Amino acid sequence: MDDSTLLTDQFEANRAQLRAVAYRMLGSPSEADDAVQEAWLRLHRTESRTRIENLGGWLTTVVARVCLDMLRSRRSRREEPMADGLPEPVDTADPEREAVLADSVGIALLVVLDTLEPAERLAFVLHDMFAVPFDEIAAILRRTPTSTRQLASRARRRVQSSATVPETDFARQRTVVDAFLAASRGGDFDALLALLDPDIVVRADRVAARLGATDELRGARAVIGSFLGRARGARFALVNGAAGAAWVVDGAPRVVFSFTVGGGRITGIDLLADPASLARIDLAVLED
Repeated sequence: MDDSTLLTDQFEANRAQLRAVAYRMLGSPSEADDAVQEAWLRLHRTESRTRIENLGGWLTTVVARVCLDMLRSRRSRREEPMADGLPEPVDTADPEREAVLADSVGIALLVVLDTLEPAERLAFVLHDMFAVPFDEIAAILRRTPTSTRQLASRARRRVQSSATVPETDFARQRTVVDAFLAASRGGDFDALLALLDPDIVVRADRVAARLGATDELRGARAVIGSFLGRARGARFALVNGAAGAAWVVDGAPRVVFSFTVGGGRITGIDLLADPASLARIDLAVLED
């Protein structure tokens, strides 16, 4: 076996792990694939590649740096005025395509991770999710291990303060979301009350708010008042592999509804309409 074939085999053996890191860093399957591909290209451009002692660690470092650059670029673009427009049409060719990503990361967690600064997100993802030592993360961030530990700690507190215990069984998720959509369309107050956690929180991003949604609603009765007799245009969808819904206009998603389900009830709904956010969601709208 020549060096090139051996290197290819070693890279493929690490691909799933690299993609898992990139997905948690970026929240987008397609961008994760781009980051992994860039790592492959950089490996081939490295003259000493055959002498790398720990290829898995080297590749993880490269993917992390690529993702960090992508996150920083994404954040700088957010500071510029965003042009109106819709993302690309949804892909319904294979609804199961990204239903399971390793141990599956729910969109509720991805929404929280997206509020972190790029360095915080990298420190939290690499250390808390992949057990990368702080001294290695510090080298990526060009900070001290102590500073890196503080970044991860801040990120951890924010994630823990926002986290719920979600329902992970897709069939049960779908049962609850289907029932919610039916009750909303039918104006069934009692059914909605039974489906919603008393402390449910509904949040809308700034674009969804411009379309008429309330920035934040708390409590089942407030949420019922917003959804009763509505959702007629919403269709059931896979949202990053979890049960959700989407309002689709002319074949493109206008608003995505991401549900957090726990204990048989809906504990949270995120309304996402920002084109930049929608472009990073793996969405499959299913036929009724």
